[in-house]
Amino acid sequence: MTFSVALVGRPNVGKSTLFNRLVGKKLALVDDQPGVTRDLREGAARLGDLRFTVIDTAGLEDATDESLPARMRRLTERAVDMADICVFILDARAGVTAADELFADILRKRSKHVLLAANKAEGAAADAGIMEAYGLGLGDPIPISAEHGEGMADLAAALIPFEEEFAAREEEAVTNVDIDADEEDTGPKRPLQVAVVGRPNAGKSTLINQLLGEDRLLTGPEAGITRDAISVTMDWDGQPIRLFDTAGMRKRAKVQEKLEKLSVSDGLRAVKFAEVVVVLLDAAIPFEQQDLRIADLAEREGRAVIVAVNKWDIEPEKQAKLAGLKEAFERLLPQLKGAPLVTVSAKTGRGMDRLKAAIIRAHEVWNRRVPTAALNRWLADMVEAHPPPAPAGRRIKLRYATQAKTRPPGFVVMCSAPEKLPASYTRYLVNGLREDFDMPGTPIRLTMRGQGEANPYKNRKKSTPSRLRKHLGKKPHGE
Repeated sequence: MTFSVALVGRPNVGKSTLFNRLVGKKLALVDDQPGVTRDLREGAARLGDLRFTVIDTAGLEDATDESLPARMRRLTERAVDMADICVFILDARAGVTAADELFADILRKRSKHVLLAANKAEGAAADAGIMEAYGLGLGDPIPISAEHGEGMADLAAALIPFEEEFAAREEEAVTNVDIDADEEDTGPKRPLQVAVVGRPNAGKSTLINQLLGEDRLLTGPEAGITRDAISVTMDWDGQPIRLFDTAGMRKRAKVQEKLEKLSVSDGLRAVKFAEVVVVLLDAAIPFEQQDLRIADLAEREGRAVIVAVNKWDIEPEKQAKLAGLKEAFERLLPQLKGAPLVTVSAKTGRGMDRLKAAIIRAHEVWNRRVPTAALNRWLADMVEAHPPPAPAGRRIKLRYATQAKTRPPGFVVMCSAPEKLPASYTRYLVNGLREDFDMPGTPIRLTMRGQGEANPYKNRKKSTPSRLRKHLGKKPHGE
C-alpha cells in the first residue's frame, strides 16, 4: 500500500459508509444518529486498481475543552497529521455549514493534500450543496454517493496522481534499507489476534493504549466510549500482534438501544475471530455475573483465555485481594482451570510485561500438538491409575487416542462403549491432559468414539439373498 487516506468531516455525513464501501466489508458501525464513530479505524481499501490504507475518523465538532466531543476531535486531528491525503466529506443535501467552513480552514493548514467530496449527491436535491462547496477553496468537489456507490470512479481518478508520488517515495525508502544478504527472508509473520473484552468502564481502551505506548484509542471516565471493535497492530519482539478493542458488554436485559446491540454484536464477532481473549476485570468489582458470562463465551468459542484484573494501582490490600481473586477464579470458572490471572494497571503500566508474556504463552499452548506415541503411553497410565467403569459387568475399553486438531487442542479416544462413559471420567482425562502435557487454561476438546461408528452395516441383521434361498430350495419369507 503506497499511501494512506483519512476520511474527515462533520458527524453523520457518511464517512463510515464510505469507509465500508472502500474496504468492501461492513467493518464500521453505521446508524442514522450522528457520532457513531469515536475511534480511528484503519482498513485496506481497494478502488479500481488503487490499493491504499483508509482511516475512518470521528465527526469533527467545534469543541476544544476536555469533553468527549473535544477528545474525539483531537483524535481526528491526529489522524489528519498521520495521513498522506485527507478526503473532506460534506453532506451535499445539507449544503455547506458554518462548521464545514471552520474545518475546511483547519484542513488547509494541517494537511498538504486535501480532496473535497460531496456525499449524498444522488438526485437533484444535492445540486445546490455541490455548488456551495466550490466556495470552500479546496478545489472542485467530487459528487459521490457512498451508500449507492456513485462517483467512485471520479474519486479514484482524483487519487491516481498521488499513487505515483507516494510509490516513488516508498521505492526510495526500500532502497535505503540495509538488507543483510546472509539473512534468510522468510516473509511476514501472521499477526497474533488478541481481543480485549469486558464490562463497560473496565479500562479496555486505556490498556491497549498502554500496550501501544501512545494514545491511539479514545478514553475517558465515561462508560461505553468504545462502540465498535477497533483493531490496531503492533510488534512484540518480532511477533506482529493485532489487538481488538471491543465495546463494553452489559447484561442482555439492559441492552435496549439498537446502537448498543450493534456494538455488542461487533464485540462478540471479535471474540470469535480472535486467538487469545483477554477478559479484563475491574479490581473493585471482579467476577460479576457478566464477567463470568464473557469468560465462558470465550471458552466455548475455543479461544485461549487470560483474565486480567485492572486498576490494581488503587487496591489497598493487594495480598489479601489477590488470594481472594485466585480462590474465586478456581471456584467460579472451573472450565478455565490453570488459565493465567494477571494483575495490571492500565493507567500506570504496571504488569504490562507479565500480560504480554501470558498472551504469548497462552497462544503457544493453544497451538500445542502432542505426539501420538506419547499420548497413548499417557492413556495407558491414566487407565491403569483409574480404570473406566464397567456398566452391566462389562468394562469399557479405551483402545487408543490421537490428537485430531489444534487451536484449540482436540483429542479423540477410541473406546468400546462411548455412550456409557460418564462425563466425570471425561473430565478426569481432560484434567490429566492439562497437567501432564502442560496445557493450563486452554480449552481442550475430548471426543469419545466407538470403533464401529463409521460402519453403517454394523447393526444390520444378516439375511439370505432371495436367489440363494431359491437355490437352496427355501421359500421366501411370507409365502
